[in-house]
Amino acid sequence: MKKIIVSLAVLTLVTSSCVSKKKFASLEAKNKEIQDLLNTSTVKLNLCNEEKSGLNASLASLKDQLENLKKNNSDLINNMGNMTTLSTQGAQNIEKALETIKEKDLKITRMQDALTKKDSVTLALVTSLKSSVGISDPDIEVNVEKGVVFISIADKLLFKSGSYVVSERAKEVLAKVAKVVNDKPTFECMVEGHTDNVPFTGNAYLTDNWDLSVKRSTAIIRVLTKELKVNPAQLIAAGRSEFIPLVENNSAENRAKNRRTRIVVLPKIDEFYDMIEKEMKKPAKQ
Repeated sequence: MKKIIVSLAVLTLVTSSCVSKKKFASLEAKNKEIQDLLNTSTVKLNLCNEEKSGLNASLASLKDQLENLKKNNSDLINNMGNMTTLSTQGAQNIEKALETIKEKDLKITRMQDALTKKDSVTLALVTSLKSSVGISDPDIEVNVEKGVVFISIADKLLFKSGSYVVSERAKEVLAKVAKVVNDKPTFECMVEGHTDNVPFTGNAYLTDNWDLSVKRSTAIIRVLTKELKVNPAQLIAAGRSEFIPLVENNSAENRAKNRRTRIVVLPKIDEFYDMIEKEMKKPAKQ
C-alpha cells in the first residue's frame, strides 16, 4: 500500500512538471511573437524618420540649387548690358536658365505642398483625438513627435495595481480612441505597456514587469478588437517593462507617471510617398 501511495505522488509531481513546462514554452512563444512585432514596428518607425530626414535634405539641396541659379541669372542680367547686343546664343542661355529656375521652383513648391498636407493630416488627427477623448484629464496626454501621434494614458485609469484587467472607466476612454482609429483604417496603432522599476514578485500568471507590461498591452488590444470593433490588423502589442521611463523612479509620484499605456498612431509611409508622387505629376500651371 505504501508503495502505491509513493508511486502516485511521484506521478503527480511529474505531471505537474510537464504542465509547467508547456506553459513556459507557450509563454516563450508568445514573448517571441510580441518581440517580433515590436521589432517590426520599431523598424517601420525608424524608416519613417530616416525617409523624412532624407526628404528634408533633398528639399534643402533644391533650395540651394535654386539660389545658385537665381544668382547666376542675376549675374547674367547685370553683365549683358544692352539687350540689343546680345548674341542669339546668349539669349538662349538666359532663357534656359529661367526655365530651369521655374522647374526647380515648381519642384520645391510641390514638395512643400506634400509636406504641408502630411502635417495637416497629423494635426487633424490630434485635433480629432483631443476633441473625441476630451483631453481635460491630466492622466491622458496626446502629442506629436516627428510626425507620429502618441496617446499616453496613466495606468490608474486603466488597471488596478499589479493587475491587467481593464477597468470600466478605461473602456469609456478606449471607446473614444477606437472611434478615431476606426476613422483612419490605413493607420497602424502600437499599444505599449510601461511599468515602474518596482520588481514584480510574480504569481501563477505573471513572472516580472515584462510580463505585466505585455499583458496590459494585450488586454487593451482585446478590448479594442472584441468590444470596440477595431480592425486587429491595425494593432501591434508591445511591452516595454520599466526601461522607457518618463521621469526617474525616485518617488511614488514619479513611479505613478511611469506606469502608463501609450498608443502610438503610425501613418503609413507609403501613403506619404504616394502624396508626393501625385503632387510631382501635376501639370505645371500656365
